[in-house]
Amino acid sequence: MSALALSVLLSLISAVAYAAAAIVQERVAAATPDSTYLRQGAWWGSVALNGLGALLHVVALACGPLTLVQPLGALTIVFALPMAAVFVRRKAGAAAWRGAIMATAGLAGLLALTTDADADSVNGGQRLILAAATFAGMGALFLGSRAVHKPVLRSVLLAASAGVSFGMASVFTKVVAEDWNDGLKLSEVPSLLAIAVLAAAGLLISQASYRGAGLAAPLATVTVVNPVVAATVGLTLFGEEFRYGTAGLAIALASGVVAAGGLILLTTERMSTPARRSRTERQTTTAERGTLPGIPAPGQSAESGDGKSTGDQRLTPPALR
Repeated sequence: MSALALSVLLSLISAVAYAAAAIVQERVAAATPDSTYLRQGAWWGSVALNGLGALLHVVALACGPLTLVQPLGALTIVFALPMAAVFVRRKAGAAAWRGAIMATAGLAGLLALTTDADADSVNGGQRLILAAATFAGMGALFLGSRAVHKPVLRSVLLAASAGVSFGMASVFTKVVAEDWNDGLKLSEVPSLLAIAVLAAAGLLISQASYRGAGLAAPLATVTVVNPVVAATVGLTLFGEEFRYGTAGLAIALASGVVAAGGLILLTTERMSTPARRSRTERQTTTAERGTLPGIPAPGQSAESGDGKSTGDQRLTPPALR
């Protein structure tokens, strides 16, 4: 098996592990208040799944280019679709499946255009600039999330910060992997520390992003931002490229747009489902109000048992007191 094929296989298994971890995290965040999720065994199970996904991802990065391995991570949300349907009974509509197909097709296009060329090395000065820019960007997104009050927007900003963190953690992992053949040197310690800090920050920020917005919006944001950041660095600093020169780059960009469009379509459909369910529940509750003792339906007056109006006197059920 070639190094490129091995990196693809490992990336696929890694995406499955990440999808399972995200589903568990979302369920824990919905059921557990504040930071007490740290006491939940299920949450630590998600950490283990994330660890497995990260380990496979590291090996995939050592075997393949950033422009391939990171975009394949977008399959996380595609795999999460059927897994959520099976394990948490969350069914997806036709739009979500169309989005999944678009995302898969776009990623297949990127895969077909990826070359197995050696990556360029990144020197110490470039690494320092990358680290400074990364933490500045993450900080700006985090502060922005604190300034907004809409749960979905807040979650998207936090997820974007987590996506930057995960993407740049992969970049530094690729840096260390490229230098690994010469043995681990003392100069690699700052890069290893950056990987540890970015991975931990990404995990905690992504956990926070799931609160109040469900799974779809934050997971899609992380899944899109992560490969965009890493692939941009791969193309600009590592000298990675696609087949067929400029034409191949144009086709690769088009494939990326198709994949991103699929993720947006998938996310939009999944975000609309809770809203429809909420409206249905409100309508059902309103209709049922007229059947409760002493509580009239909209437009009706409260009446006593003999059919005469009781005026402003209305009985309140014990559950509503």
